[in-house]
Amino acid sequence: MNLRRVVVTGLGSLTPIGNTIPEFWDGLKNGVSGAAPITKFDAEKFKTKFACEVKNFNVEDHIHRRDARRMDIFTHYALVVCEEAIQDAKINLETINKDRVGVIWGAGIGGLKSFQDEVVGFAKGDGTPKFSPFFIPKMIADLSSGHVSIKYGFRGPNYVTVSACASATNAMVDAFNYIRLGRIDMAVSGGSEAAVTETGIGGFNALKALSERNDSPETASRPFDKERDGFVLGEGGAAIILEEYEHAKARGAKIYAELVGGGMSSDAHHLTAPHPEGLGATKVMQDALNDAGITPEAIDYINVHGTSTPLGDYSEALAIQKVFGEHAYNLNISSTKSMTGHLLGAAGAIEAVATILAIQHQTAPPTINHFTDDEQFDTKLNFTFNEAQEREINYAMSNTFGFGGHNFTLVFKKLEM
Repeated sequence: MNLRRVVVTGLGSLTPIGNTIPEFWDGLKNGVSGAAPITKFDAEKFKTKFACEVKNFNVEDHIHRRDARRMDIFTHYALVVCEEAIQDAKINLETINKDRVGVIWGAGIGGLKSFQDEVVGFAKGDGTPKFSPFFIPKMIADLSSGHVSIKYGFRGPNYVTVSACASATNAMVDAFNYIRLGRIDMAVSGGSEAAVTETGIGGFNALKALSERNDSPETASRPFDKERDGFVLGEGGAAIILEEYEHAKARGAKIYAELVGGGMSSDAHHLTAPHPEGLGATKVMQDALNDAGITPEAIDYINVHGTSTPLGDYSEALAIQKVFGEHAYNLNISSTKSMTGHLLGAAGAIEAVATILAIQHQTAPPTINHFTDDEQFDTKLNFTFNEAQEREINYAMSNTFGFGGHNFTLVFKKLEM
């Protein structure tokens, strides 16, 4: 069957290194770290006392106080980034066919802060059930896409994917498929997460997944460095407007890039650890290349999952070498989590945006915080350590992997009219 072309016509972001798309790109290209001591709660008794928090953000600048109180923070983030993306895409809400616009979002956890607060409140009481009527609507992950749909009147497919740290990329692959199959003309997609809470930090500490470099938070996220000791928890979100190519052209839309391939696979190995031989990562990248109809040699840049964990970084690098062979040495590879931290279910959204911006600016953002080479990695691989590198980028790949073995990959292309 003839699949329709899908392009990116709008972007929005709210991240630990910038609250808009221009700020985010400025932080990426300049290698800014978003890590700092936690301000959202007293973390003194926690093993990890720092995170990559969103900064200088006042929800009431974007959402009326009455409405904001009825939503969890991750939904605040979703609404803010979708607004930026919709405005960036210059969508005319009066003339667009809203039956043909979907909202497909990703969140790995959802309303963790709301859940925590309600349970703590109940535990401190006398046993009488006193819960907010908004407790469940604030907590459940799908209400983020629901709020976006309601705000703008978009009546196409509306749901949230939950695939751990791969959730947002899962959502974007789904949106991509709906559009190219002709089911809708446009989708608001991406993801948001707000897990910098006592339960979020405490839970990942118990898993021994977080860095405990409390003496130097800004250098704690060290993908592919010998001294890496875990990821840094982040928060925020990002949105992209995906649109059928002819539909975008007809309304004179600005086009950032074309989305040409999406891959999906499972490690089928372990609850939290990647496959040691990178089998799932290998399959998902090859699947995305096949879907795009290109050979590995076409790819110029990969925004890797690169969490700064000992097992994860190694298995992903191994998979890249398996898929790309000798061409792996021609790639620029970078982990922007070194700057933003790990946004869990929203990670794929901000990293897809970073990949699109890399194509737009023909610049590979860096992997910061590299201090010591790790002999387990091939030294000929270019991890774009510490400084951004300008280069020709025609095709770029974004990898996202999640607990449970969920793997998703996107392939973007510099647009050819």
